Amino acid sequence: MLLKDLVLSVPGAVESRGNLNIEIGDLTMNSRDAAHNGLFFCISGSRVDAHDFAPQAVDNGCTALVVSRFIDGLNVPQIKVQNVRSAMAYISSAFFGHPARTLRLIGVSGTKGKTTTTYLLKSIMEEAGFKVGLIGTTGNMIGDRYIKSTLTTPDSIDLHRTFRQMLDEGVEIVCMEVSAHAIDMHRVDGLFFEAACYTNLSQDHLDYFHTMENYFAAKKKFFTCNFALNVSLNIDDDTSLQILNDMTVPYLTYGIRVNSDLYARDIEISENGIHFLIQLRNIETFEVNMQMTGMFNVYNALAAASLAMIFGVDVAAIQKGLHNVKSVPGRIELLDLPLPFKVILDYSHSPDALENILTTVRTFTQNRLIVVFGCGGDRDQGKRPLMGEIGGQLADFCILTSDNPRTEDPYTILEAIEEGIKQTSGKYTVIENRRDAIRHAFDIAEDGDIVILAGKGHETYQEIMGVKRPFDEKAVVNELLEEKHPN
Repeated sequence: MLLKDLVLSVPGAVESRGNLNIEIGDLTMNSRDAAHNGLFFCISGSRVDAHDFAPQAVDNGCTALVVSRFIDGLNVPQIKVQNVRSAMAYISSAFFGHPARTLRLIGVSGTKGKTTTTYLLKSIMEEAGFKVGLIGTTGNMIGDRYIKSTLTTPDSIDLHRTFRQMLDEGVEIVCMEVSAHAIDMHRVDGLFFEAACYTNLSQDHLDYFHTMENYFAAKKKFFTCNFALNVSLNIDDDTSLQILNDMTVPYLTYGIRVNSDLYARDIEISENGIHFLIQLRNIETFEVNMQMTGMFNVYNALAAASLAMIFGVDVAAIQKGLHNVKSVPGRIELLDLPLPFKVILDYSHSPDALENILTTVRTFTQNRLIVVFGCGGDRDQGKRPLMGEIGGQLADFCILTSDNPRTEDPYTILEAIEEGIKQTSGKYTVIENRRDAIRHAFDIAEDGDIVILAGKGHETYQEIMGVKRPFDEKAVVNELLEEKHPN
């Protein structure tokens, strides 16, 4: 595609140097990528400024640059824009033929519940007869086919490439997690969502946003700045009212504790699932039986149902779609193991998420509740003592260990978690090596106990000193069992 045509897709003021009548064959934001006739986006980040690496990008095949300031000494065309990340979103859309304009997009944003809500919604929409794509934390899906991804919401180039692939393979509807980072980094600029859902807000990602006010402002923007044509909101979350006050599109509210358009009642939660009634205003009531458990999954089901109703999906498809989902990777996932105690894998890596999983599992724990958890390095340090305190209050025994320490000293992280757990009477031990921590949990677990492995969930790596090393918790569990009971 000609560079001059790609430039036309960028809103706002654009300046240029050089010949724009050249063919662009690839897009990249990584100067190390080989990109024949590539267009390189010079993004200025908090740690590095890609303008400094433009010569390397040119050496690797890029023939044009998108910049926020012109770079002297490079004999390639340059497009100067106000925001390179935003321009990348619009140019990526144009480069791949604007696939999102044909797809029907549904976005889910909020601190918790995004992944499960998109899986439930995908199941409902498939039951309604649509071919569905999914984009989110656990990876992307086209129908039942899994495509690996490393970000909750991919960068703009990968996102529109994925949209193109989905459209080419017959996808009609895309259920998509929309993270606060993606909104703030302009990855979803230029997209229009037929429906969007707000699940909740709780403490997370303060390493990036610094304050809860900044974090909430990023999420609020998704619902108040013309990204979505219709919205559903969890009215039980206090912050929803702040969004409603500034929203100009039609909306549907859902909840349990207060008056809402769609609400759940007569809720029965057991180890094996959930039974409840969904009531739509005072017009219609229908039963829901789910194979997943936990009050938070009642909210996730309401979120998915509300989005399906915005699309006009019938009740039968909603009921069957919600029932069909047995589990979501790494979300309160009960492992099938030949043990006298149960082992549950869960992605809970924030205070609220850890509290939810421990509270839920406590209701069907016959003996002791043992939890193995840590906190990520180079991330929000304020949640470390909070998670320690929650573990100490709600579990019978905590094993503090490493999550993804990244570039931090893992013992510094563990000491911060200990500060919180020491405020309680909870029993605990510290075993930094995560494999050894899981081994210890299995050694001490007895009949009727439940062991929760919290924090990693679907992840298949552990990041230590900036290096991602293979660590698939399911595989680790099986390896430990083989050690104890070799064939």
